[in-house]
Amino acid sequence: MIVNLALMLTLLLVIGFAAQWLAWRVKLPAILFLLLAGILLGPVSGLVEPDKLLGKWLFPAVSLAVALILFEGSMTLRFHELRGIGRAVRGLVSYGAVAALLMLAAAAHWIAGLEWQIAFLFGALGCVTGPTVIVPMLRTLRPDAKIANTLRWEGIVIDPLGALFAVLVFEAIVSREQGHSIGVFAATVGSGVVIGVIGAIVLAFLLRRHLIPEYLQNFGTMAAVLGAFAVSNAITHESGLLAVTIMGIVIGNRRDVHIDHIMDFKEDLSTLLVSLLFVILAARLHWPLPDGMLLGGALVFLAAQFVVRPVSAWLATLGSTLNWRQRALIAWVAPRGIVAAAVSALFALRLEELRVPGAEALVPLVFSLIIGTVIVQSATSRQLARWLRVAEPEPDGVLVFGADPVARAVAASLKAADFRVLVVDDDWEGVRAARMQGLETFFGSPTSQHADHHMDLTGIGRLLAMSTRRELNSLAVVHYRQEFGRERVYRLRNLAPEERHDRRNFAGNLLAPALFGENMTHGRFAEMMSEGWRIKSTKLTETFDWPHFVEQYGSESVLLFGIGERGALRVASSKRELDPKPGWTVIVLVPPPRQETEAVA
Repeated sequence: MIVNLALMLTLLLVIGFAAQWLAWRVKLPAILFLLLAGILLGPVSGLVEPDKLLGKWLFPAVSLAVALILFEGSMTLRFHELRGIGRAVRGLVSYGAVAALLMLAAAAHWIAGLEWQIAFLFGALGCVTGPTVIVPMLRTLRPDAKIANTLRWEGIVIDPLGALFAVLVFEAIVSREQGHSIGVFAATVGSGVVIGVIGAIVLAFLLRRHLIPEYLQNFGTMAAVLGAFAVSNAITHESGLLAVTIMGIVIGNRRDVHIDHIMDFKEDLSTLLVSLLFVILAARLHWPLPDGMLLGGALVFLAAQFVVRPVSAWLATLGSTLNWRQRALIAWVAPRGIVAAAVSALFALRLEELRVPGAEALVPLVFSLIIGTVIVQSATSRQLARWLRVAEPEPDGVLVFGADPVARAVAASLKAADFRVLVVDDDWEGVRAARMQGLETFFGSPTSQHADHHMDLTGIGRLLAMSTRRELNSLAVVHYRQEFGRERVYRLRNLAPEERHDRRNFAGNLLAPALFGENMTHGRFAEMMSEGWRIKSTKLTETFDWPHFVEQYGSESVLLFGIGERGALRVASSKRELDPKPGWTVIVLVPPPRQETEAVA
């Protein structure tokens, strides 16, 4: 039995990884492939039976996994960011979410026949989107900046708020089913809030005073979260999820605690837990579904897609700066994600133990909503955006990895040519200098999951890996080659050809065209700039073409970019030598004037 259990868990781990990889490959939310894999393994083939596989450990394991997922999600809610997200987003995550909850509850009650208490729980779970489903969809949808920012911020903010909302509804149902009074419910909520706040304060104190060594901080944080969950449940039954949610919100808003490395660890851990959890939970679905659930789930999805989301989004965006076309697309796009699936499955397990009528229908209904919204919206949103004329044209913006003087100079030249440029680096001093130059920036690693969720790549279609760290440049090239295409990622070399050795070269699949030519390196570029070379942009004409430019500025000038008559950006590289034509705008690294050079000599 131990061998079988170990083999099955390993198989689930491999399948979860394969689903995540496939989602990355085709740029669709991973939750779709995880749920489909679980359905194939469970109800369809019968290969996996989670209740027999895990037995009495199923509920505790799912509870702990959901606690960690909620903590990681709630840490991303920063109150200071709420002030700058605009009226439309505030409406979508407040009264728009309440309107969606009420309408979804009504649909679940009158269409699917759920009792009102389960219907309200379904409404609380069904009104939540999230960055894990929104961000991959935006990459293929490519709407204009206002729509992309609105949908992205809605997913980020409503993810933890929706979890908190659902937990409160669940606590109310459990208190009612166990015959508890309103005072007991208030005590449950109060216990969760108090334990969460105390746990966050204690953890922040330990981290701020460096009483936990850095290499143990991730381990210590996970232990603290699970400890708060267990203690809160021991004091007041079913209050643990609320405690970890509050704990994450408090920790995430403490400015005196550095949590970036903890966030990275929790993101990786959440990816692992989500991959295992969703396959297991989907495998628990029973086939055939409860009476009326197949048709009821389809009808509830149609109501959510064609009535609930349009009405709530239209109401939430009244008075905003969005036009009717932008509001129409926002009213169509609202895929459901991780919180809805994970929390609904955990709640269903507990409610089935309490024999709450209709609890067995909660998970099929939520999963029907998730699968329906992801499939339908992924297949139709791009065409709808084009029809509404709110889709971005072919992405011609540039992602510049690196914030040193060389990268900033190149980024500034592209911005001056009216391209969208995003400078990203985990070097704070360089990012701050880029901001002072008026460049759009993102602080963090461009290959992290945090960047996947929060970095706005709308209109970005190329990568220039220009940091001083050779290995990270290669990692960025590999990461964004699937995103932008093999021919649209470039790397500025850190070593000259004569300095490179076979043992130090990367494998061929990590290579990208050498930016600005085979012999240009980061060190040489920086040295030239220190000697007075400058980046110059010039429009070529019939009377002043490229040979005239070279004659005036010198044959040693380095052509960096060419911009065609229709505004298409062309990048000079080892695989593409540009031949500028009249009508082009050229961006060139030119030497200082001769008299200046002589004075320096």
